Amino acid sequence: MLFGRRSSTIDSVSMSERVREEAARRRTFAIISHPDAGKTTLTEKFLLYSGSIAVAGSVKARSGRRSATSDWMELEQKRGISITSTALQFDYRDCIVNLLDTPGHRDFSEDTYRVLAATDAAVMVIDGSKGIEPQTLKLFEVCRQREIPILTFVNKCDRPGRAPLELIDEIESMLQLRPMPMSWPVGVPGDLRGIVDRSTSQFIRYDRTARGATESLEERIELSDLDDSVSGWDEAREEVELLDALGSEIDYKGFLAGEVTPVFFGSALTNFGVRLLLDAVIDLAPAPSSRLDIDNVPQPVDAGFSAFAFKVQANTDKSHRDRIAYVRVCSGRFERGMNVTQSRTGKPFATKYAHTMFGSDRSTVEEAWPGDVVALVNAMDVRVGDTLYGKELIKFPTIPSFAPEIFRRIRVTDTSRFKQFRRGLIQLDEEGVIQVLRDPDVGDVEPTLAAVGMMQFEVATHRLENEFGAPVILTNAPFNVARRTDAESAVEIRRLPGATVLGRSDGALLALFENEYYLQRIQNEKDHLVLERVLAEQEWLGDGSS
Repeated sequence: MLFGRRSSTIDSVSMSERVREEAARRRTFAIISHPDAGKTTLTEKFLLYSGSIAVAGSVKARSGRRSATSDWMELEQKRGISITSTALQFDYRDCIVNLLDTPGHRDFSEDTYRVLAATDAAVMVIDGSKGIEPQTLKLFEVCRQREIPILTFVNKCDRPGRAPLELIDEIESMLQLRPMPMSWPVGVPGDLRGIVDRSTSQFIRYDRTARGATESLEERIELSDLDDSVSGWDEAREEVELLDALGSEIDYKGFLAGEVTPVFFGSALTNFGVRLLLDAVIDLAPAPSSRLDIDNVPQPVDAGFSAFAFKVQANTDKSHRDRIAYVRVCSGRFERGMNVTQSRTGKPFATKYAHTMFGSDRSTVEEAWPGDVVALVNAMDVRVGDTLYGKELIKFPTIPSFAPEIFRRIRVTDTSRFKQFRRGLIQLDEEGVIQVLRDPDVGDVEPTLAAVGMMQFEVATHRLENEFGAPVILTNAPFNVARRTDAESAVEIRRLPGATVLGRSDGALLALFENEYYLQRIQNEKDHLVLERVLAEQEWLGDGSS
């Protein structure tokens, strides 16, 4: 018996060491940006330089060219924008990289915010001709609120744009973030000749490839050997010398604390500076560490298995009409087939069908470690924000839903497809594509869709028609503001003209009003009614002004 106990202890210690070792090899990060800054192109080039793909695809692929790996949905390829987050896992320099490509469009911000809850770092992409744009600023605030370290990539330096020093000043002034340039562009506007690697004091010259579809050959030249024949070097040399006077060592503690951002310059389209940035992600981005549970107690990576779901996606495989729950492993070892418990329901289930994802492609995963993203197929009861655990109860904070801003009523135009229509609504609601609000007397005959932006309606109707075979029509709903209420207040609110109360799938009752003025009048006249603000984007970011 004593020998058995000692053996078990040794096994436990060795497994704990194994978990810590595997966690140290992981890098889990997201790429964030304003739309069209080059986020998805950069993602594609990371895959190229890691050896995961032989030829890089294009965001707006022409005939005969492959689309970007992360933009796998038909609507994404048609519109040339990312409308859903994508998980990609690949190997690079003896590390396992879990990259999460996020939608840049404001209408899909909530999806991006959910993804950021699952990351340990972020790469912020800035368009070199435009600087910091509104959505970039919002996403940066999310990272600040979640204390996510940020690496910055100034993209499109091969095009006419703003001066690098001007962009550095803007990062510092607008973001209150101390920039640390780790590379520097050389060339005149619209003619990028190469990149200075400040860590080695070398100039990197790149050979251009057709459409940047394959890796560019790189030639490294000592700065002391660089002459004036390189266009733009005169000006760049003065700037580099100025930066050197300020120091070239990064404040790593400041980086982890979200006070400092390493800045890299380049062009994702032409591959300039891509390898430097990818190497920096491996060298600088933190490995998975302990996470705070719902009681603010740190859960170390070598604790028992735990994970949380940050995304749900249906129909990644059209032939099987599947449903996938994406979970980020937070602690312990995941083994395919293991029994886990869902903290929200207390129900156990077996993880028989577990995959790693590469865009829409998948492969069976036998084990996973802290930082890894695992796709659980047909985990039907798993919702966004759910915690999964092994033997010991662990529960992480849930992920909030934003207050809707616009409303539309929806109905199926072919009543014979009502079953498909209803199933599609449930799925889109669970994914967070749209919020579905129902009148208890009407149900799914003509529910109300609630969204942050108009494009969410476009995605919802497209997927209902193309994935579920349910043709639909949208009509205006006469509401512009929502408040959370209770069952008692709901009875009285439903009697008011210009107001109604609808139920959300999470059990919340939302009182809808035609406008803010009318809501204010009702609150003044009937102060006994429960009318609480629904969590808005600004409030989630820590700004209570909304």
